[in-house]
Amino acid sequence: MEELARVYAEALFGAAREQGKLDLVREQLGALCDELDQRRELRLFFFSPLFSTRERKEGLARLLSGADEIFLNFLEILIDNHRMPVIFRIRRQYDGLWQEEHRLLPVEVTSAIELDDEIARQIQERVEQQTGRTVELTRRVDESILGGLVVRVSNMILDASIRNQLERLRRQVARAT
Repeated sequence: MEELARVYAEALFGAAREQGKLDLVREQLGALCDELDQRRELRLFFFSPLFSTRERKEGLARLLSGADEIFLNFLEILIDNHRMPVIFRIRRQYDGLWQEEHRLLPVEVTSAIELDDEIARQIQERVEQQTGRTVELTRRVDESILGGLVVRVSNMILDASIRNQLERLRRQVARAT
């Protein structure tokens, strides 16, 4: 399914790039996915085989009147190919392509207490210097880490939390006995 989503996302991304509408299409795709996520009846209508292709296309035209033509054409292709249920994965893939295009790097910093703005800025600058990309920093508080930081950059995790250090110490003591 991920490969299928990637192929569709790349096709949509390429068409949107050619027309200079990357942001507009991303916004509309996100809004539709959010609406589908929140409204069960919409998911049933677009994903269920109970409705015909024609009915779905008519519903789509009513739901998204005023939407960009590229986006509407893309959705009609999904409906024709019975691929609407893949729309959420397509969104994730499109967002990844959009982030790459804009050289954005999502970074999540977890701390036991609310992180000071200056420290957050320093972490952001340091990661930007090391990666050469613009960082989108998200801060999260998780008291269970006790202290220190857990920094997640893409699929890499730097766990400098006290909880992690205590766990490593516990394992060393257990091996020594």
